[in-house]
Amino acid sequence: MSASLYLSCLWPGLPEIWWRGRLTSLPLAIAFAAALNLFLICGWVYPNWFSGGLFWLGTLFATVIWLFYVIQGLRGLPELINPRTVSDQPDRFGEAHQAYLKGEWKLAEKLLNGVLAIEPRDPPALIMLCSVYRHQSRLDAAEILLEEIGRLEVADAWWIEIDAERRRLRREIAEKLESTSESATADLTVSRAAAA
Repeated sequence: MSASLYLSCLWPGLPEIWWRGRLTSLPLAIAFAAALNLFLICGWVYPNWFSGGLFWLGTLFATVIWLFYVIQGLRGLPELINPRTVSDQPDRFGEAHQAYLKGEWKLAEKLLNGVLAIEPRDPPALIMLCSVYRHQSRLDAAEILLEEIGRLEVADAWWIEIDAERRRLRREIAEKLESTSESATADLTVSRAAAA
């Protein structure tokens, strides 16, 4: 992993926001920004607000906290960027792909959910799970999942596959609506014939 990726760890909370979009780290990043601004204002703009000893004691305390979060960020960065490589569980995507090709939808869904437990933002696994839902006639779940995939930045490179799956899903929904309307028309014709 490139050393430049570790620069995001110098701002506490930023790695989780930047690499995973976790808004739970936003308060930490904002608190760090406020503390940094307070340090700059109290240290150089208005140095008489606090006595010298109090200012430097606060600076020492803040530096220790900052180092704690930097070290925590450095340790957790590989897992944020590539969770599959750090996980102790085997990558089961190949097995899920084989189950999908064999038409074993329940097994493929189980394996894909295992893959997504390790890496919840994995576009190939999400697209394949959407396809599994479509094959199981769980069209609503497939449509919701496809919308969620479209919101992920990491899925931008997979737009062709997402678009193809969206077209297949729309065709499946249209066929289902058409068959439902045909069966309703046939039932209406049968009931009219029986009434006559």
